[in-house]
Amino acid sequence: MNMNRELEYMFVQCARVWIPDAEEVWKSAELTKDFKNGDASLQLMLEDGTSIEHKLDPKTKNLPYLRNPDILVGENDLTALSYLHEPAVLHNLKVRFIDSKLIYTYCGIVLVAINPYETLGIYGTDIINAYSGQNMGDMDPHIFAVAEEAYKQMARDERNQSIIVSGESGAGKTVSAKYAMRYFATVSGSTSEANVEQKVLASNPIMEAIGNAKTTRNDNSSRFGKYIEIGFDTRYRIIGANMRTYLLEKSRVVFQADEERNYHIFYQLCASSHLPEFKTLKLSSANDFLYTRQGRSPVIQGVDDTKELSTTRNAFTLLGINESYQMGLFQVLAAILHLGNVEIKDRDSDSSLIPPNNRHLTAFCELVGVTYQDMSQWLCHRKLKTATETYVKTLPRLQATNARDALAKHIYAKLFNWIVEHVNKALITNIKQHSFIGVLDIYGFETFEINSFEQFCINYANEKLQQQFNMHVFKLEQEEYMKEQIPWTLIDFYDNQPCINLIEAKMGILDLLDEECKMPKGSDDSWAQKLYNTHLKTCSLFEKPRMSNRAFIIQHFADKQVEYQCEGFLEKNKDTVNEDQINVLKASKKFDLLVELFQDEEKATSPTGQVPGTGGRTRLSIKPDKGRDKSSKEHKKTVGCQFRNSLQMLMDTLNATTPHYVRCIKPNDFKLAFSFDPKRAVQQLRACGVLETIRISAAGFPSRWTYQEFFSRYRVLMKQKDVLSDKKLTCRNVLEKLVEDQDKYQFGKTKIFFRAGQVAYLEKLRADKLRVACIRIQKTIRCWLARKKYLRKRSAAITIQRFTRGYQARCLAKFMRRTQAATIIQKYQRMYVERKRYRQKQAAALVMQTILRAYMARQKYQGLVREHNAVIIQKRVRGWLARCWYKRCLVSLVYLQCCFRRMKARRELKKLKIEARSVEHFKKLNKGMENKIMQLQRRIDEQSKDNRSINEKLVSLETSSTAERERMRGELSRLRGVEEDAKNKGNQVTSLLEQLEKLRKELSSTQKEKKTIEDWAQTYRDEMEKMVSELKDQNCSLKKEKDDLNRLIQEQSQQMTEKMARAIVEKTQQLETDLNEERSRYQNLLTEHLRLEEKYDDLKETMVSSNVSKPGHRRTDSTHSSNESEYTYNSEYAELEEGSRAAEDVTRGMDTSLTLKLQKRLTELEQEKQSLRNELENREDQFQRARARDDVEFKKARGAELEYESLKRQELESENKKLKHDLVEIRRSLLGNAATGAGAPGSPAYKVVLEQLNASCEELEVRKEEVLILRSQLVSQKEAMHHKDEKETMTEPSAYVEDVSKLKDAGELKQAYIGLKDTNRLLEHQLQTQRRGYDSEVESLRGELQNVKEENNRQQQLLAQNLQLPPEARIEASLQHEITRLTNENLDLMEQLEKQDRTIRKLKKQLKVYSKRIGEMGAQTEGQTSPGQMVDEPIHPVNIPRREKDFQGMLEYKKEDELKLVKNLILELKPRGVAVNLIPGLPAYILFMCLRHADYVNDDQKVRTLLTSTINSIKKILKKRGDDFETVSFWLSNTCRFLHCLKQYSGDEAFIKHNTQRQNEHILSNFDLAEYRQVISDLAIQIYQQLIKCMENILQPMIVSGMLEHETIQGVSGVKPTGLRKRTSSIVDEGTYTLDSILRQLSAFHSTMCQHGTDPELIKQVVKQQFYIIGAVTLNNLLLRKDMCSWSKGMQIRYNVSQLEEWLRDKGLMTCGAKETLEPLIQAAQLLQVKKKTDEDAEAICSMCLALTTAQIVKVLNLYTPVNEFEERVSVAFIRTIQTRLRDRCESPQLLMDTKMIYPVTFPFNPSSLALETIQIPSSLNLSFLTRV
Repeated sequence: MNMNRELEYMFVQCARVWIPDAEEVWKSAELTKDFKNGDASLQLMLEDGTSIEHKLDPKTKNLPYLRNPDILVGENDLTALSYLHEPAVLHNLKVRFIDSKLIYTYCGIVLVAINPYETLGIYGTDIINAYSGQNMGDMDPHIFAVAEEAYKQMARDERNQSIIVSGESGAGKTVSAKYAMRYFATVSGSTSEANVEQKVLASNPIMEAIGNAKTTRNDNSSRFGKYIEIGFDTRYRIIGANMRTYLLEKSRVVFQADEERNYHIFYQLCASSHLPEFKTLKLSSANDFLYTRQGRSPVIQGVDDTKELSTTRNAFTLLGINESYQMGLFQVLAAILHLGNVEIKDRDSDSSLIPPNNRHLTAFCELVGVTYQDMSQWLCHRKLKTATETYVKTLPRLQATNARDALAKHIYAKLFNWIVEHVNKALITNIKQHSFIGVLDIYGFETFEINSFEQFCINYANEKLQQQFNMHVFKLEQEEYMKEQIPWTLIDFYDNQPCINLIEAKMGILDLLDEECKMPKGSDDSWAQKLYNTHLKTCSLFEKPRMSNRAFIIQHFADKQVEYQCEGFLEKNKDTVNEDQINVLKASKKFDLLVELFQDEEKATSPTGQVPGTGGRTRLSIKPDKGRDKSSKEHKKTVGCQFRNSLQMLMDTLNATTPHYVRCIKPNDFKLAFSFDPKRAVQQLRACGVLETIRISAAGFPSRWTYQEFFSRYRVLMKQKDVLSDKKLTCRNVLEKLVEDQDKYQFGKTKIFFRAGQVAYLEKLRADKLRVACIRIQKTIRCWLARKKYLRKRSAAITIQRFTRGYQARCLAKFMRRTQAATIIQKYQRMYVERKRYRQKQAAALVMQTILRAYMARQKYQGLVREHNAVIIQKRVRGWLARCWYKRCLVSLVYLQCCFRRMKARRELKKLKIEARSVEHFKKLNKGMENKIMQLQRRIDEQSKDNRSINEKLVSLETSSTAERERMRGELSRLRGVEEDAKNKGNQVTSLLEQLEKLRKELSSTQKEKKTIEDWAQTYRDEMEKMVSELKDQNCSLKKEKDDLNRLIQEQSQQMTEKMARAIVEKTQQLETDLNEERSRYQNLLTEHLRLEEKYDDLKETMVSSNVSKPGHRRTDSTHSSNESEYTYNSEYAELEEGSRAAEDVTRGMDTSLTLKLQKRLTELEQEKQSLRNELENREDQFQRARARDDVEFKKARGAELEYESLKRQELESENKKLKHDLVEIRRSLLGNAATGAGAPGSPAYKVVLEQLNASCEELEVRKEEVLILRSQLVSQKEAMHHKDEKETMTEPSAYVEDVSKLKDAGELKQAYIGLKDTNRLLEHQLQTQRRGYDSEVESLRGELQNVKEENNRQQQLLAQNLQLPPEARIEASLQHEITRLTNENLDLMEQLEKQDRTIRKLKKQLKVYSKRIGEMGAQTEGQTSPGQMVDEPIHPVNIPRREKDFQGMLEYKKEDELKLVKNLILELKPRGVAVNLIPGLPAYILFMCLRHADYVNDDQKVRTLLTSTINSIKKILKKRGDDFETVSFWLSNTCRFLHCLKQYSGDEAFIKHNTQRQNEHILSNFDLAEYRQVISDLAIQIYQQLIKCMENILQPMIVSGMLEHETIQGVSGVKPTGLRKRTSSIVDEGTYTLDSILRQLSAFHSTMCQHGTDPELIKQVVKQQFYIIGAVTLNNLLLRKDMCSWSKGMQIRYNVSQLEEWLRDKGLMTCGAKETLEPLIQAAQLLQVKKKTDEDAEAICSMCLALTTAQIVKVLNLYTPVNEFEERVSVAFIRTIQTRLRDRCESPQLLMDTKMIYPVTFPFNPSSLALETIQIPSSLNLSFLTRV
């Protein structure tokens, strides 16, 4: 009833099932109707919408397989599926392979690997590092995970391991085995410099060349089986390897099917036949040889056989097979090819022959060193032996051809075995093997159209391996049930022992085959009949084909029936070869290698000359032992017997190890990339045992949950009252309620076990519960939304009503106000209208009265006017008559004047026209010239002046005419007086009247001409005004163009400035980037150097401790450079010169190659480090020069100061000459009195010496002040300068030297003399500086000369242009050019004047400072006694009391206490006490104070030994306690503080500007320790890197658990069903780390560094590196874990990152750049949470994920897995859209982030404000031997 109820619950409408299909094997369908018990069919609908009726089997009534929930599709482990059956497995593999591009999947203990037929980037070193040390179930399935599991179990369980890789040809077995070996070689390394791991990998190309070939299914198919044992020592590092081979397919040497090839090595030789070294082989194209052209496919697409041969030869060389042996191998291979081309012809029916002079046989004989006659004889004949006689029998052509092919196969087999043997010899070492990991690369089940002996052996081997696999799976299931203490029943699984017995048991197929081979007339047909008679009726697994009597059928594992053809079985099993042919080859005297191939193994020699070591595990031989009897040695054991024995040895080896299985699947037969053929896949899954594993798991309890996982997943199915404190009891109670059948589950100690389908049932209950909850949530939300909408509408309606009613009330009030206003307006309007009408009438009356009265007044006025006008007319007429007479007289005069003026006016007009034409020409030639417009304006003004003069003339003419008229009037009045006389002279009057008339005409014509002239003048004036206006317009346009050009120039200059600024910024950024890269390279080299140094120390310690007594400490030569101390080792081992002979004797028997390589590598690293340091300095110089370009103007302003310094230098030179002259006088005085003892104290000579020395000392003091003012530095004194310089410079005899040494104050003389030498050096330095300045001035003068030449050329060009212009334009252009030149010169002079003013002000300021100092110095010397007084006054002894000195911040110690100082202060110091109780950096301060005293006493040996001992002791303590974070942090802080002290008190201007006056007094005075600063900086870098590694080792175990696995937000992440891999973790749970654990650890790091006084900038760099490690490790694990890529996990990551940011904010470290290192992780979390459907989503993802690479984005999208059914998967189309959009990105294809990357560290200068004299040394340090100075 329970089962029926459960079935009815599962097979309901919309349930999805699997139904069989002929094309796709299984097809998905959905129920359209509920299934009820008793129904004969199911109503289904396919995915394409087709409705079908699926009828049930009436006998079994078996329902179709149910589909798993969508959230389980694509799981990493097939055993995590709720329904474990064939369609579920096939569909899961297809989804992972096609949709997610994942080729690896777990199936319990098996790794299923599908060949993608495409190169994938998932095998790099970064992937290997990611899988190293990880649990197998924590990461996505991978061949590296299987290799890591094997390596880990070998180390943990002390048990040998095996990795069994199987599959069909072309499934990728060889590649998988190769990657497994690469993993071991990478993670383990070798124990010596022999590079064993490289040799192991180098064996692959050799074995592929001689054992792989192209088949129809695979271009690189392994035609042999191999088992490689990789040996490890006690530290689990590779020490060697051993290879066993199985069943080489020898028949391929002489025959290949269509589209197949022979072994690769033959084609590689043919492709390289053109090389000079292969000319003797007489090879040509592969199509010319029978053995390489039968398959008619000699070329593999994409493979270069020439390059492959080069790779093979390099591998031979690496494995120690020298060039001569390689050429011997190639000779044998070429001989095989020539042998195949030997043509054998029929002589008759029973005999055959080889034609004479066959060139291929000749080539064969020459290559192998045998005679042509012998070889041709035994290729066509055979020797038969009887008891008494020996016969030679001829062979027919077919038998002779077969014998030839058999010989070729035999030679190749011997050659193959020889290569394998010597490869093994090269891989064996003399180190004892502790354990091994075997990698078995063996063929899977093979089925062809024609199956022969090879396929039979291959399938027999697979039957044995499958049996071992089934037993192992069953054993694991049994162990799991027993471990959990649950009851279990025997699981029924397929046992293939009957099939194995059929093959290998007594009277089995192999026994019958061997028996038939012993028969004299045995044949394939007789053997087939024996098989039929023996097994056909007794064994159900053996069948006979219906249509054949020469074949048999065996039913192999998984119902795989294979038909074998009996033809050729006997011959292949015998593996016969003509013994006479072998004897001919053995008799070869020219070719030793060929003879060696046919010798016994014990007599074979190694091509490398190596002898196998005695240590290690004995290698198992696969070859049978050969008897002593020469005649019976050949063919003692058949091939089948040999193979059975070697296979049994292999099974024994595998049973003694822990196996790990890799099943390779071939997805299609056409080698298409990521194409999945379900039929082929199902066949291989059935054959390789994957489905059997599923069946065994499904028969028991396949689904297994821990109690915590079950509780977290199915918490939703529990009620609050069911949740108890004991989760185990809670789960038990809930399961009893949910699943009534107790047989469906079992409770173990730590897990709950479920039958198949129960998890799906629980998932359905959970989904239904969540669906009901969702519906309830939706209902509540919708109700809330509807009510909220109703309330909003109601509130809106009330608001609308309120506003409407208010509006209506306002409208009523407005209407009432308007009515009242209208009444008032009407009242006032009417009043206004009436008033206006009255005023209009009043105004009209007044107007009428006014008009009438005005009319009457006008009439009266007009009458008076008429009378007055009549009087005027009379007066005018009379006047006119008088004027007429006058005018007639005037006409003649005026006419003459007009003619003259007309002539003059015409001339003036002509000039004006000429000027007008010149103006137009000027306008055309000089358009746009403002100065020309001004000249034209001046001309216009002149013309206007001329016009005004003409007008004045006209006015004068009018005045003269008026005067003339007045005169004429007078004349007229006179004429009236003589009127009477006129009457008498009538005739005269008539003539006068005629003349008057003529004058009138002339006057009228003159007036017309005047009018014409006036009109022309007006026209001319208008034209000039128009021309002026046009010129003004042009002037304005030119000004506008000028302004536009100026604005454009300004914009361009601004753009150029911005562009230059951007270029400078980019260049600066590039330089900074290059500088950081160089720093990173330099620091990486330091790390490598430290590693080699530690390795060298370990080797030396081992050598010394075991063989050499401890040598004493020796002092190093003081002449060594201080830079060497960087690489000196501990004083106990650094000097071994005394015991060098003993060391040579000891190391004579050891392998000195390692030491030589280390020394060579050390030298190379030192050279590379020095070059990198120089390059770093060059980079920094370039960076400084780039930054100093902006200070050029400032440097120019220092010219005056340099001149001042040059003047000072001249003064110093003159003073130096004076001092030299005084010194010469002293010497002469002393030399003159040397014999009489005049140099005694108190003598005149002595007084003269003292007087001049005192004066010299005073002068030296003044000069020292001046030298300080000039910012010069004295040259450091070298070792033994006092004695050496005196001997070199003093030319006086030894008596003079003795007399000087006897002087009482001889030290002052020496000091003065040393000061003079220093002054000379200073003057020489300044002279060189002045010389460099002179050179720079010469260069500048040359530049100025060049500029003058360019200016001269430009002036000449302008002059040439001006000569082409008209005279007026030429004058204007020259004036404009002169004005421009004067303006520029004026500006230059003003700039120079300003510079001079600044220089004068600066010099005045310096003069004030110098005058003040001179005044102070004069005041100090007033009270001192002059040298003259000292000579005259007697000398009396005076007791001067000694002043108590203040503490100068120095510590004195004796040289013998140096070791004690280092021991107490460094080696035995406990960081915790110093950090808590004392000031930070106290050891650094103490060491520096000791160094200051050594500098103060000028003891260079003490300085060197102290610094060397300090550096070596710090290295020693870090080597001893390098894994203690507190110790490393403490010494990083103190090393940095010591480095800052060396800088702060070095005297450099850049470092002392922050010092106090007291601190400046403590500056080092004698030694320049810049080289040691670099050494200590390198030491600080090494300590920093060690700190990062120590911190990484502490954080590494916490990151994945705290950032990914732990649920910081409880209840958000859902736990999905897990598979077997999660249950069988290889590491026991050590406790779960949380995010709080990470934060606490970070806080501990931070507080420790703060307590130690680490620089804040250095703390920021450490925190940045910490966050980078956290982000990189988290992201890498996210990219390799499908179970972590979900929406809820993205929320968890975002929350965890926010907590880290909050920690940064609390510590004040937000600006250190740590947050930016988490950006890739943040974007990955956002990618998990955003929508992933539409193109808009794709665009948003592309713009958001800038810190992620395309490979990372696509990987996250492929891995995205819904945890609940409500989430949706990412479609393949969406992922392709993302790839298309990101195609143009230029980025690295690397998938994972580099977790080993360390940011380059810098140590910014951080001066200390602590005064050295205030430091107190606590007694707890045991430094009482130090004396305060």
